[in-house]
Amino acid sequence: MSKFIQGTIILLAAGLVTRVLGFINRIVIARFIGAEGVGLYMMAFPTFILVVTITQFGLPVAIAKNVAEAEARGDTAKTKKILIVSLAITLILSLIFTPALLLLAPFLSEKLLTDPRTLLPLLAIAPVVPIIAVSSVIRGYFQGKQNMKPAAYSQLLEQVVRITLIAALTKAFLPYGIEYAAAGAMLAAVAGELVSLVYLLTSFKLKKKFRVRKHFFKYVHEGKSTFKQLMNVALPTTGSRMIGSIAWFFEPIVVAHSLAIAGVATVVATQGYGALTGFAMPLLMLPSFITIALSTSLVPAISEAKSKNNLRLIEYRIQQALRFSFITGGLAVVVIYVLSDQLMLAMYGSTTGTEFIKLMAPFFLFYYFQSPLQAALQAMDLARAAMINSLIGAVVKTAVIFLLASQPSFGITGVAIGILVGFVLVTLLHFATILKAISFTFHMREYIKIFVIMLATGYGGHWIMNNLFNSLSLITSILLVASILSITYAGLVLILGIVRKNDLIAIPWIGKALSKFAFK
Repeated sequence: MSKFIQGTIILLAAGLVTRVLGFINRIVIARFIGAEGVGLYMMAFPTFILVVTITQFGLPVAIAKNVAEAEARGDTAKTKKILIVSLAITLILSLIFTPALLLLAPFLSEKLLTDPRTLLPLLAIAPVVPIIAVSSVIRGYFQGKQNMKPAAYSQLLEQVVRITLIAALTKAFLPYGIEYAAAGAMLAAVAGELVSLVYLLTSFKLKKKFRVRKHFFKYVHEGKSTFKQLMNVALPTTGSRMIGSIAWFFEPIVVAHSLAIAGVATVVATQGYGALTGFAMPLLMLPSFITIALSTSLVPAISEAKSKNNLRLIEYRIQQALRFSFITGGLAVVVIYVLSDQLMLAMYGSTTGTEFIKLMAPFFLFYYFQSPLQAALQAMDLARAAMINSLIGAVVKTAVIFLLASQPSFGITGVAIGILVGFVLVTLLHFATILKAISFTFHMREYIKIFVIMLATGYGGHWIMNNLFNSLSLITSILLVASILSITYAGLVLILGIVRKNDLIAIPWIGKALSKFAFK
């Protein structure tokens, strides 16, 4: 089995379990603190992502790419130098920006977010910055070696710890106020990240073939060429992520001010933003664990192929990633759209946010494409182009949000439309950049087939839901309809030959079982 397929499968399995556990976390939060509490949590969260992005400095992708190339040459000394220089950079940055977040938190909460209750959630996330800074370096190292197990297991541990603590902390802090409960949810996340880091460090200590502490400062001092190589990838990558993080940081600020212009009260704006970003968006983003797994495995796989100048393999890997993204994303869109009311009721006890799901679900196919395309650009040394694409998307998204959300006729729906415009535009720009960089064949017939399958299963699911299962219990109807849709969708995908024999034969326990069937 190829390392690309093997690593993707490991990350897929871990990602699925992690997302399920993450949904349990969100359900617990929503049940305990409601849309308003989730709104406070989500208004503070973009600040956390921005600080983490600055601290990581784009190094995880740079580490994975450079370690993969060093491993292909068998250069262990280079791998050690990459790791040491990366750790030095992230530790220094975390020591600068953690105190900065603590000092700026009052200003952010009162002046920019216009809701003083976001102060405690902002303060609660500060301790996690150095933890994630170090763990991201270790993850990048393992990904560069195309060993996805430590990263996968660490994610599972993080979610288990978080889900264990989140109910206790939110319940304990709720009597003091909704902002204290939101801060408790943040503290549970900090504890999860800490346990994840301990596991990664333990795995690294057991598997590494060199001593990191030996000649540490010597490697840092002599690591100028390594620093330059890392920065060639890290700077454009962090620029791209920084643009996304800054746009996300300003998003709740722009939303708060534009909704105020539209005459929406602060509490109502916080509730609406919580329904969109805390209820609807996580459900729509659930399938992204598949595209994230593909993207994580894609960077070292394409980097290795590029180091060998194997352009055909680069195109083949991108084709695989896009095809899998469309197949899985298409099924997710159908299931989420058909069962939107039932899923929201089952998870949150309310249909709040359902209108956003039905508006946004069809366009989320573009979102599922975005991660693999961006990973491919980064691995092909086109991170600068990806950064420019992200900048254009971020500017357009923010402008659309302000223009629409400030109109009383749109309100929070304008925010949803702005988010859609942003990621659709970035995905199209990424794909255009790929087409300019390499010879790429777009198999239009395959995508048309998938789209037809989506329409057929979606229409069938809607009819079944309205005519056969409307009298069943909520959970029973969800399970039955989701199962019927999934089986029908998968069957049509196989019958029409959209999944190729080479895709399956790379996975022994599946390829062996299906080798008797004639796949295209």
